[in-house]
Amino acid sequence: MTHPGLPPKQGLYDPRFEHDACGVGFVVNIKGEKSHEIVEQALTVLQNLDHRGACGCEENTGDGAGILMQIPHAFLKDACAGLGFQLPDPGEYGVGMIFLPDHRQQRRQFEKTIEKIIAEEGQKCLGWRKVPTDNMYLGDTAKDCEPFVRQVFIGRSDASTDDLAFERKLYVIRRRAENAIRYAGLPGGDFFYIPSMSGRTLIYKGMLTPRQVVTFYPDLSDPLVETAIAVVHSRFSTNTFPSWGRAHPYRYLIHNGEINTLRGNENWMHARQGMLASELFGEDLRKVFPIIQEDGSDSAKFDNCLEFLALSGRSLPHAVMMMIPEPWENHESMEEKKRAFYEYHSTLMEPWDGPASIACDQGRSGDYGV
Repeated sequence: MTHPGLPPKQGLYDPRFEHDACGVGFVVNIKGEKSHEIVEQALTVLQNLDHRGACGCEENTGDGAGILMQIPHAFLKDACAGLGFQLPDPGEYGVGMIFLPDHRQQRRQFEKTIEKIIAEEGQKCLGWRKVPTDNMYLGDTAKDCEPFVRQVFIGRSDASTDDLAFERKLYVIRRRAENAIRYAGLPGGDFFYIPSMSGRTLIYKGMLTPRQVVTFYPDLSDPLVETAIAVVHSRFSTNTFPSWGRAHPYRYLIHNGEINTLRGNENWMHARQGMLASELFGEDLRKVFPIIQEDGSDSAKFDNCLEFLALSGRSLPHAVMMMIPEPWENHESMEEKKRAFYEYHSTLMEPWDGPASIACDQGRSGDYGV
């Protein structure tokens, strides 16, 4: 199989300069009513963004496409009924979407590592499900680095007293698994990637064209797959290398554009890690370091920071306004309270600056859009 990640730094190429220029869209029922129609409409939006994405020398190898939605409980309950375990009520479990190597022994080793980490973090591994996939329409390049896709179901412990506490625990589990597998230099670790691990949202994505998302993931055609929110993205990897993991959506955002201040933002976040403290994370805080993962694109690194801020007790709009402030210093008509907000937070966070269109979501509502 082909190496699934980026090539090493060589000649004029440096993976630090990974950027995206893409198509973004979302569909939301403002009353919060879930339906399969939202999924269908979002996939239609995605297909209409085909001109905003890109492909390789093969027309059927895409730079990346995907969809983020709320967890479709009725569908997953039905899909897991014959797998030897039952799902609890919505909100009492989380779902991890996992990319794994096709090598059976490596895959099983990684699954055991995840199960061990789940138990160590006081949660319960309910079971695994193989996600049906159909690569008939994929190009050879995408097939050569195609991962084996599984879902892991994680039962919520009584110690997770609220939804956000459970999200933080799932975040810790994911980060520990990434550090123990992907970043530990294990054979097959390059194929390991977790698109989502949440009690709220689920992401289907890959090195696909917009039209291949629904054919590669037959789950999305099932009428029981219902959501009130759907976020879609078609990737154009500007002068960079596409991969399965770098497809959007990310866990909290979709992004079109570039973060031109990325190197400085990343360095400052690394520098702050030694001073960080959190009552909400407590002793778990050190387990999630490094906050910014070096092998991500600019969008992925932005998502790393946004996710950490949102799980640290700030609302999503608050976190986004910290990272992408308005030009407030010479804004004559800006309300004083807002100016004071930006001035205060400028001492905590440098702007992540660049031409960008960003939509952010936590799986509860269309929380924020820029």
